Amino acid sequence: MKKYFLIFFLVAFYSLSLLGCDRNASPVKNNSNTQNSDAATVVPENSPAVNNNSSNDNNKAPDFTLVDTKGKKIKLSDYKGKVVILDFWATWCPPCRRGIPDLIDIQKQYKNKVAVIGVSLDTDTKDNVVPFMKSFGINYPVVFGTPEVVENYGNIQAIPTSFVIDKKGNIVNQHVGLTPKEKYVEEINKLLGKS
Repeated sequence: MKKYFLIFFLVAFYSLSLLGCDRNASPVKNNSNTQNSDAATVVPENSPAVNNNSSNDNNKAPDFTLVDTKGKKIKLSDYKGKVVILDFWATWCPPCRRGIPDLIDIQKQYKNKVAVIGVSLDTDTKDNVVPFMKSFGINYPVVFGTPEVVENYGNIQAIPTSFVIDKKGNIVNQHVGLTPKEKYVEEINKLLGKS
């Protein structure tokens, strides 16, 4: 019996590490917006994001004021004028862990032109966030998500889920699941007029 449990556990862990972390254990779907097999996961319903890379007020990123890991209030609208990658994640999520080094590199590469903001959805593991940040060397702000923010961003159903927001505060793309760094760089360069 222990053998079967171990096999089941390993298969389940491997599946989660490849597919993304599903909060509600819903059926898996492919997000046509992503281009790698690691990004297959549940697509949130009623998402405000679109995949057209155009800027208009219909795609305005919902503003928020959230508390970061140092107790400071962070407001999304304070980042107007920068491209923002808003990354919903948790410390216990294997694909989230694999994607964080890319976000660290992006923050280093684009310094004052791009702001990566991590939105931690850790609840029972909230105390792990600061040690995790130190261990990984996270160089961007991490805020603690709330049910309201999750709802405002389309009822996030799987993590990592990230939103690319232009300098005017419009959502230009959404990625569900692990996203290659090259995809982010391509979108950032386009938004900065470097494509």
